[in-house]
Amino acid sequence: MSTSTKPPSGTRDFLPEDIRRREYVIGVVRSVYERYGFEPLETPAFENIETLLGKYGDEGNKLIFKILKRGEHESTGEADLALRYDLTVPLARVVAQYQNQLPKFFKRYQIQPVWRADRPAKGRFREFFQCDIDSIGSTSPVVEVEQLSAVSEILTRLGFADYTIQLNHRALLSAMLEAANVPAALHGEALVAIDKLDKIGRDGVTKELVARGIDPPSVEICLRALTSESTFDDIVSGHEAARQPRAHIDRILGLLAGTPAAGHVAFVPRLARGLSYYTGAIMEISVPDLAGSLGGGGRYDNLVGMFLGRDVPACGFSLGLERIIVVMTERGMFPASVGGGNADVMVTIWNDASLADAVLLAGDLRNGGLRVDVYPEPDKLGKQFKYASSRNVPFVAIVGDDEKANGAVSVKDMNSGAQQTLPRADVAAFIARTSRTS
Repeated sequence: MSTSTKPPSGTRDFLPEDIRRREYVIGVVRSVYERYGFEPLETPAFENIETLLGKYGDEGNKLIFKILKRGEHESTGEADLALRYDLTVPLARVVAQYQNQLPKFFKRYQIQPVWRADRPAKGRFREFFQCDIDSIGSTSPVVEVEQLSAVSEILTRLGFADYTIQLNHRALLSAMLEAANVPAALHGEALVAIDKLDKIGRDGVTKELVARGIDPPSVEICLRALTSESTFDDIVSGHEAARQPRAHIDRILGLLAGTPAAGHVAFVPRLARGLSYYTGAIMEISVPDLAGSLGGGGRYDNLVGMFLGRDVPACGFSLGLERIIVVMTERGMFPASVGGGNADVMVTIWNDASLADAVLLAGDLRNGGLRVDVYPEPDKLGKQFKYASSRNVPFVAIVGDDEKANGAVSVKDMNSGAQQTLPRADVAAFIARTSRTS
């Protein structure tokens, strides 16, 4: 029986074109994050299992990839390590570990893979990259505004225009659940179900809420509250606990005027986000005709305290790289240059006697700042041109017997078909100049 060559379910191999698209998006993300003052951070692919367990709620715990003990302890079947589920909990651990080395207001970005034992689907993988920003140390709404602005600038630069960043607050949802007479012990269960409203619909959420032990009259109040902003406000208006978080949301919306996020952020009562560590404002990117989100985040003012022993204000936003790439690919949003080849010019091999000269010419062109490929063996020029065209290489450099005798190089423009002979010393500058103007 032959061994399957497919990667494990929920993972992918990335061919050169895939990598170029990823690097393009990551480049835009990184440049914007750094323009907003966020600093880079990286953490290990795996953590001690106790670092991750209990931070994501029961649903999240089930999706953690556990690593069995090794060596003489392997037979126990116990796990002591786990692949990281997200980048937020590792950040909280880092803040606790290096608290005396970090600034008072620590702003970091992190672009690394995470792993979840989830059921694979379109745009949903078991191994995927997250592009996170987090701000530690302040409860100011300026934190959320800066993150919303940065994310909006990224989406706009990538070519998105039809997105909305939904905004809500965990304390408002708690006030709504109290108004619906949902027992406090079931609030976490209720939010996990409500978070699925866009995925499984009203009937599906109703069934799940009832199955989780919530009375039908309370379920009806909850679902009615989530239908519109005015209905939601009417239901929670009598609760003192709703006043401060509603003011925080209004303050965020007010500060967005004049930022890249203006016109893209809206208060959405049904937004819940299922992770249990959220404590304040929560955010999520919605794009029409997309099942799921391009990213999201929120405040988690208690998470660092699980490691440090005292609460530290914190807020973060995570962009889903894979989903962004899927949507951009389907919509044809990548610039033509992203799909280009890996070289600016290909040097041909005329015959066996010209091998050394071809290698030297390639070195000269690279010293001139060009990306250069060399056809590895003598072949008919037509075949070499065809290969260059298949690799999207825009220019081909030819040194035949006549060119070599005259210290020249013939350069063929693969787009126009034009060919001209130039002094060898002028070739790199000519190709660089022509590439910029074409």
